[in-house]
Amino acid sequence: MQKYSYVVKDGSGKTLKGSINAESRDRVIFALQNKGFIILEVREGSGSTLFGKTAGRKKTGGKVPGHVLAFFAEQLSTLIAGGVPLVRAISLLSEYSSNPRLGNVLNQVAKDIAAGNSLHSALSRHPKTFNNIWLSLVQAGEVGGQLAETLGQIALYIKTQEAMKSKIITAITYPAILMVASVGVLIYFVLGIVPTFAQIFKDFNIDLPMITVVVLSVSAFFVNHGILIIVGIILAIFGFRFYIKTPEGRKRWHSFLLSMPILGNFLRNLYYSRMLTTLATLLRSGVTILNAIAVLEESFNTNVIIQNALRIAKADVAAGRSISDSFRAAGVFPGLMTEMMLMGEESGKLPSIIATLSKFYSDNVDQFIARFSAVIDPILVVGVGVLIGIVVASIFLPIFKLSQIGGH
Repeated sequence: MQKYSYVVKDGSGKTLKGSINAESRDRVIFALQNKGFIILEVREGSGSTLFGKTAGRKKTGGKVPGHVLAFFAEQLSTLIAGGVPLVRAISLLSEYSSNPRLGNVLNQVAKDIAAGNSLHSALSRHPKTFNNIWLSLVQAGEVGGQLAETLGQIALYIKTQEAMKSKIITAITYPAILMVASVGVLIYFVLGIVPTFAQIFKDFNIDLPMITVVVLSVSAFFVNHGILIIVGIILAIFGFRFYIKTPEGRKRWHSFLLSMPILGNFLRNLYYSRMLTTLATLLRSGVTILNAIAVLEESFNTNVIIQNALRIAKADVAAGRSISDSFRAAGVFPGLMTEMMLMGEESGKLPSIIATLSKFYSDNVDQFIARFSAVIDPILVVGVGVLIGIVVASIFLPIFKLSQIGGH
């Protein structure tokens, strides 16, 4: 037997180091995973050589676009399935990568693997490029001897997430442009045109319609207190950003988002879709249920309410409860989700059931986006038209009155 040193995270997120005697590195990984640990590093020998020749090296890499990572995973899967050695495959992808940042990362990954590290260990040195989901899936693929298939699943997973992101961006782009242009026009009218006519109306000393009085008052307020308003808005934005970075502020803000009448339901469906897609991908790749939930908890920082619920579910699963009971006890997830999970556990088809659930919530998100795009555009056009019409009417009604006086 050989002595192996390891670095792992337990269920509470605490980093642990130790050593174990085993017949092979795969046996060590299998034993640690069965204990519910998230494996960060396994190396043959003593703890002092845990990171081998690459010890002490500064972590490199950076954020790489999702579609680039999906293409990389797809290409690497194809090369490995075709019998190309791992180091050679990554070296080729590094050399011909269209993204310089990814190319540099892959070059270092290839060197680490050539020095005796596993692909999982080499990728873990670049957390800004490869997140915990990547690492867990690659690790499961290496242990199960299905790395090519797992990389294909990673590519499919990333493409799914990127497609959803693209739909959302497309849906809000036109309304955002329309809103910005409309606000610009209104500011120009209120601060540029209205004050000019206000002086004209004052010189003629005529009785103004109520709509004109209101518009002139609003314009005068913004003109006279414009700097204070801008400073106040900036301070409010910075104060809000500071508040939501605090634990209590972040919790209250995320809770408010989920409780909003329309947007809250959309966000829940979006979060559930992403969570279940990730969970199904992890389970199908051979990651244990406890490790899968732990990875979800660490990577799901978009909403602290759901993240805390996953933390509760993880603790319950670690204590021996079923996944359906654990998710139900968290008090956040809908009954449909927990009942379907129960059916998956009883039938032995949990990954497939979770994938079906994911598709259900994804379809809900798609329907919302389609309805949002169909409704928001005419609402914005009509709303902006009404506002501009009020400003224009407030100016032309007194002008029309002046023309009548001039006629007499």
